[in-house]
This record gives sequence, structure tokens and C-alpha cells, in this order.
Amino acid sequence: MKYLDQINCPDDLKRIPRDKLGAVAREIRGRIIEVVSKNGGHLASSLGVVELTIALHYVFDLPKDTLIWDVGHQSYAHKLLTGRHRSFDTLRKYKGISGFVKIKESPYDAFTVGHASTSISAGLGMCYAKALKKDKSNVVSIIGDGSMTAGLAYEGLNHAGDLQQKYIVILNDNDMSISANVGALSSYLSRTFSHKALQNMRNQFGQFLKSVPKIGDDMYGWAKRWEESFKTFVTPGMLFEAFNFDYFGPIDGHNLDHLIDILSNIKDPDSPVLLHVTTKKGKGYAPAEKNPVYFHGVGAFAIDTGKCPASKNAAPSYTSVFGKCMIELAKQNPCIVAVTAAMPEGTGLKQFAEQFADRFIDVGIAEQHAVTFAAGLAAKGAKPVVAIYSTFLQRGYDQILHDVCIDSHPVIFAIDRGGIVGEDGPTHHGLFDFSYLRSIPNMTVMAPMDENELVRMMQTAVAHQGPIALRYPRGAGQGVDVDYNAKAVDIGKAKVLRTGDDLLIIGIGRCVNDAMDAAELLSAQGIESTVVNARFVKPLDADLILDLAGKIKNVVTIEENVLAGGFGSAILELICDNGLSGCRVNRVGVNDVFIEHGSQNELRKDYGIDARAVVAAGLKLCGEK
Repeated sequence: MKYLDQINCPDDLKRIPRDKLGAVAREIRGRIIEVVSKNGGHLASSLGVVELTIALHYVFDLPKDTLIWDVGHQSYAHKLLTGRHRSFDTLRKYKGISGFVKIKESPYDAFTVGHASTSISAGLGMCYAKALKKDKSNVVSIIGDGSMTAGLAYEGLNHAGDLQQKYIVILNDNDMSISANVGALSSYLSRTFSHKALQNMRNQFGQFLKSVPKIGDDMYGWAKRWEESFKTFVTPGMLFEAFNFDYFGPIDGHNLDHLIDILSNIKDPDSPVLLHVTTKKGKGYAPAEKNPVYFHGVGAFAIDTGKCPASKNAAPSYTSVFGKCMIELAKQNPCIVAVTAAMPEGTGLKQFAEQFADRFIDVGIAEQHAVTFAAGLAAKGAKPVVAIYSTFLQRGYDQILHDVCIDSHPVIFAIDRGGIVGEDGPTHHGLFDFSYLRSIPNMTVMAPMDENELVRMMQTAVAHQGPIALRYPRGAGQGVDVDYNAKAVDIGKAKVLRTGDDLLIIGIGRCVNDAMDAAELLSAQGIESTVVNARFVKPLDADLILDLAGKIKNVVTIEENVLAGGFGSAILELICDNGLSGCRVNRVGVNDVFIEHGSQNELRKDYGIDARAVVAAGLKLCGEK
């Protein structure tokens, strides 16, 4: 690539003539499409900010100046301009570069991200830290309009307006959800208003008006209101002006000349500035422009058609089974309402939304609100099902505890992406939910070993008169037959799947299948195992587990969750609290670490959460025969 091969850092980019930057943008898009078509990743969002990324690296002095990307899934161009072009083929691969911004990966990555709406608060903190050290360099946060649906973003804006630090926030509006007032006039006015000479003249004129005896303050107030009214008439900036930000925009986020001009003008501000740019998700790749939702997070695909190859696994995903189950349940029960947080496709609820539009609520990126909203629904007789990825439900922990569980409102939590999710890495693994949910009074927590048990547990959840959580993994199921009319699972009842006198293996969720595989491997070595599908993290089937543990004595637990406070801990507590002596327990799960990115199977193998790990734990207890 003519230009990209020359760029190892932003200083190399600045040596390229400004009229050649369009060619750089084309090369970046080509490189992103090439790699994502093989590795999968967040394509549409990254293609949408190529020109904005080039302009930021062209104007600002990085890494002395600080860029903070909200979520970080749109940072592929940033990675290519900051020394990762040659390693970009390893994107999202095990031991390769991350699909998100990661401090440990590069000095140009200022803040590790993966969840939405954190950039403004983090950026403001960095501004304040720099001010304390008399560091006058810039801090720039780039946040998408989708992330502006979360309250955290507004908390940051409110505080920034109060502190009045020199801070730049760039709103990347790729859905025209804030305003459609985009055109030559608003672009021209924004570039004009942002010019430093005009800003200085405006400030000096303001001081002059204030100095006029008796009527100065009134004249200044009138002039300020006139300017704000005029700007608001042609631009949608009133909201941000109300937060005490100087607002400029909207401006075309694909016009490099305009972007470079306005960024140069607002660089080194005296007070908070918000620049509103409009971009098109998927820009430059027709299939992604046509279907940005599909190409938001996509697997490998054919570049010429944009189509993904057919899956080799014929088993449906847990997500799709959940979605179909929700439709069947809603047909029978008019009280069921589905609630999600900006993830209707990801949680399998798209078809539900089409069939039951009045019973489907997408609250946007607002997990806290989703949980408390569901508590309100339940308080008035509805049966809300809150479908959220495990990692994002973490953001609503206080609402689960305070708003749902204290009064035991019958809210169902359908927790997708439980366990290791794969290539999105530590910000997206769902490895903490067993621990943070089982400690809450009134909460029931269950996890299916296969897709049919998921359906049965949904029946259980709908019938239950209290808060209940159902946690299932990302990816394909086990390929078992699914009966959407299957009867409910009895709460707190486990199931013995295999009997043996040497070892007791107790699994939860997907890991029950690893337990069964391990039992076969151990049998070949002369160790016979009893395998239990616990089904419930809370309440445990105390009678069954204590009876078996009292007889067999050697116990292995397996879970795809952190060991601290998780399922294995619950088993240990049960044995200890009931005074069961002579029992030896070996827990298989995630140690006190954040797991990196890579394929699910690679990570399970390397972090010891698979059948081989259970075999090793069993041999340690029983010894080889």
C-alpha cells in the first residue's frame, strides 16, 4: 500500500500532503475490509470514522495529546495509524491485537474500553489530572450518538460544564438521531464560529458590553441569547450549550478538509467544546452501508458479496432458541414483555419485536434504566423478560438488588453471552454473573446444559413469582431436539446424568457437557464418576448433593465463571455449613484474572475450563489407577 506502508506513527501521516489524505482513507478502508473479512469484527462503525480518525491524527500531537474512543470498536483506523498496520492481520486473534482500545497494547491507546458511554467521564478525569500538573495538552473524547442514550454520558457532560476544563468532545452522529439539520449552511457556520480570531473577538466584545455602566450586563445577556438562538436555529446545539459547552456542528464527517480546518480551530480551547460530526456507518463498502446493523459486528465474509459462509454447525444458537421460545411464550401469555438495551438482534428478539411490537421495548444503551423499568412493569402485573448480555448486565447491578430483589418483583433476566465469549476479550466475557447474582436475597439463578433445557427453564421462569435469572452461552447449542412445549424444570432440583463410585463431578450450564466428556476419559483410566447437572446455582439441590458428596467424598465442580463467589464456592459453602467431613473438593473455573481475547475453545483450553481440566482435577483427587 503506497501510503499506509509509510505510516508507523501520526508524525508519518503529517508528512503526507493534505491533498493525498483521501488516498490514505481509501487504503485504510481497504485494509480494514480485507482483515475483517477474514477475522470478523466491528466493520461498519470503523469504516464510518476513517476520515475523522485521519483528521484527528493529522491535527493533534499524539500521544502527548490524548484521544479517548468511546466503546473502542470503531478504532481500527486508529490502530492502523499508530504502528499496528503490519500486525493488523492478527486483529482479534489469540495473542494478536485487540478489537478494542487497550492501554497495554499501545501508548496511543489512552484508556481501555469496551462498554459504552465512558469516554466523557474518563476524558474529564484526564483533563483534571493534566491541569493539576500544569499540562496544557489536549484531551479529546470521541463518542457515538448511540452511547449518548446512557445516563453516564450526561453525568460526564454535566460535570465537564461545571469544571470548565479545556476539553474537546466529538459527537460522532452516524444515525441522524439528534438532528437532520445537516447541510452547507450549518457546516459553514460551524467552521466560521470556531475560528480563533472570531472566538477572541467575541470574548473581547463580551467584555466590552459587560463594562458599559448600568446596562452592560443586560446588553451582554441579550447578545449571548441572540447568538445562542441563531446558532440553535441552524444547528442542534442547544442541549450541549445548556451543559456549558461551546457547540460546533453538525459538520460532514467524511470531508477531510472541513474536519482538519475545524479541528485546527478548536484545538487548545479555554473551556469545554463539543464538535458534532455526521458520518455514515459502513462508508465505502456498499454491503455495510446498506445493512450497517448486520456489519456492526460480523463474522468472516466474502468481500465481493458481503455474505458470510454457511455455518458448519447445524445446531441452532442458544440466542436463536431463546428468541423462538419468547415468541411461543408470548402467544400463550399476554403479560410477557421483552426488554433489551440496544441489542434486539444480538439477543434474538428481532422477530419478537416484529410480531409483538407493543410488548417489545428497546431502551437504548441504558441497562440501569432497563432493569428498573422492568421492575415497574412487574409491579403492575406484567411479566418482563430483560434480555441483556452478561457483561452489560453488570452495569445494572444496583438496580437488580435495590429495585427488583428487595420487593421480589417477578422480573426474568435472560442473560446471553454467559461465560467466555471469544474474540471481543476481557471487556465482553460474561464471567462474573454467577457471583454477583447468587449473593442477592430473593434471586434464583439457573443455567441450562443445552438448548432444550433453556426452553424448559424459560417455562420455569415465567411460572416463578419472584426475580429469576437464566444464563446461557454465546454460540451454537449441543444439537439436541428442542421441544418448545417442554415442561418446566423444578426449581432447585438437579439431575444425575451418570453414576460411579470414585468421583463426583458437578457441573453447571454448558460445562455439564465437559463433565460428561471428562467422565468418559476418566473411565478409560479406571475412575468411574457420578455426573450431576446442577441446573441451579441458587438454590442448590442440597439434599442430592450432600447425599452424593457424603458417599463419594471426592468432588470436582466445573463452571465458566470466576471461582471467587461462584458455583464451586456455593458447593463448598453447602458442604461446610452442613458439617460434611472427609470431603475433598477441587473447583474448575476462572482464577483471579481477566481473560484475554481469542476463540472460545483456545481460551477454554489455555485457562483450564474444559474436559481435560476436569480430568486433571479428578486425577489429583483420586490418583491414577
